[in-house]
Amino acid sequence: MGHTEDLLPPPTAPTQQIQGDWVLFHPVYTSAELKAVEVIHRTPRTLSDKFAYGLVKLSRWTFDFVSGYKHKPIPAGSNMSLEELRKGGYVLDEKQWLTRILFLESIAGVPGMVAATLRHLKSLRLMRRDSGWIHTLLEEAENERMHLMTFMTLRNPGVPLRALILAAQGVFYNIFFLSYVISPRTCHRFVGHLEEEAVVTYTRAIEELEKGHLPKWYALDAPSIAKDYWRLPENATLKDVLYAVRSDETTHRFVNHSLGNLKPDDVNPFAICEPDMHVKGKIIEFDRETATKYVVDNEKLIQEHSSPKT
Repeated sequence: MGHTEDLLPPPTAPTQQIQGDWVLFHPVYTSAELKAVEVIHRTPRTLSDKFAYGLVKLSRWTFDFVSGYKHKPIPAGSNMSLEELRKGGYVLDEKQWLTRILFLESIAGVPGMVAATLRHLKSLRLMRRDSGWIHTLLEEAENERMHLMTFMTLRNPGVPLRALILAAQGVFYNIFFLSYVISPRTCHRFVGHLEEEAVVTYTRAIEELEKGHLPKWYALDAPSIAKDYWRLPENATLKDVLYAVRSDETTHRFVNHSLGNLKPDDVNPFAICEPDMHVKGKIIEFDRETATKYVVDNEKLIQEHSSPKT
């Protein structure tokens, strides 16, 4: 098998490997869950839904245009070589995929942290509890950051990409901050649609890898940080990492669309636990009524387990 170190320059100094027992809660998926993800879309219903979805599509188009991303369908019966497919704009190479992933993950970690910060400050200001939202939002932010840390082991971005990330993060953070103050529900809907696009992106990456269009990645060992974070087996490869990351994005898709259906003072249905991927991967959201029932059912389950046995 290949090793991630083959793609990186030799380190100038030894680095300490920090194990991840300190990380916040995050799902660890079974093999069946990893394959249970479906590419699905929530149809916008209200004016704010349509506004959020339109912003996501505009953002996607803008980044695709700036980065030169194309995903043209390969002509039926084509016998083009991999080099010809890449030159024709039908597939990306490994470096292009990493550029795309690093940029997207550096931005994806912003919404959860902004929302958690604002809800934290509101809780302090009003001197009352938050109904369980803060932890879920912080978990999302850290999870996206761990995606970035994982793919950073494969490529150390240069100055142009770092400058682009710096500018985009600065603009996006402030816009999202103000937007969340005005309409949290619209912001969660925006993130839900953003995560729909992330699921599409990682599904395409997996398909390209399995078709042999990313030969440098095919037998590449999973980075040690990924094995630790997702509790992957020692023989895990980068394909296993892509499946795990896609499942994470599916979780964010489901959670944010569900939170977008709630009122700001409703109890977070995922504060105690989340459905498994056989639910999150196949349905787009919980409506408010289903979310309330999920909270009640979990509370009953906890009471049953905590009641003394006679």
